Amino acid sequence: MPTIITHAAAPLIMGLGLRPRYISRQLLIFCVICAVLPDFDVIGFKLGVAYGDAFGHRGASHSLAAALACGIAGFILRKQLKAGTMMAIILPFLAVLSHIITDMLTSGGLGVAMFWPFDSARHFLPVQPIRVSPFDPRHLLNMRGVMVAVTEFLYVWLPAIVVMIVTKVYTRRVKP
Repeated sequence: MPTIITHAAAPLIMGLGLRPRYISRQLLIFCVICAVLPDFDVIGFKLGVAYGDAFGHRGASHSLAAALACGIAGFILRKQLKAGTMMAIILPFLAVLSHIITDMLTSGGLGVAMFWPFDSARHFLPVQPIRVSPFDPRHLLNMRGVMVAVTEFLYVWLPAIVVMIVTKVYTRRVKP
């Protein structure tokens, strides 16, 4: 899995590209929360939930159903998020989807139960260029941690920054 900071990167950087004309600060913060929320399933390790179980790490919380639930939550909270209906649904959904995709791009683990509850099989994308992040944060301070940071920068941060720049340029030319 990428680090939790990197999971927040895609919605944060791309949201900054849309701000302030298209996305409120409240919705942006909500999307960042939605993007990191799936990894709270690691609490299951302490509760005896096995990694490969449906509710284990990268299980149900990493599914399109979980992404849809965040989109529904955005719809319910749209007034508090100061967002239009479509943005309140789509952006939180995409935030979780970015988490799912980045996990499917990593080089370790059991894969992602993207299609749960219809299919509990774990999936990866055909390429896995992102080094899997260690669970113990102390291991981010050695050479493995450096390799994780480099691959996360190349395959998540850099593309997100490019999208942000393109979005900024495009939205300056188009009136909302």
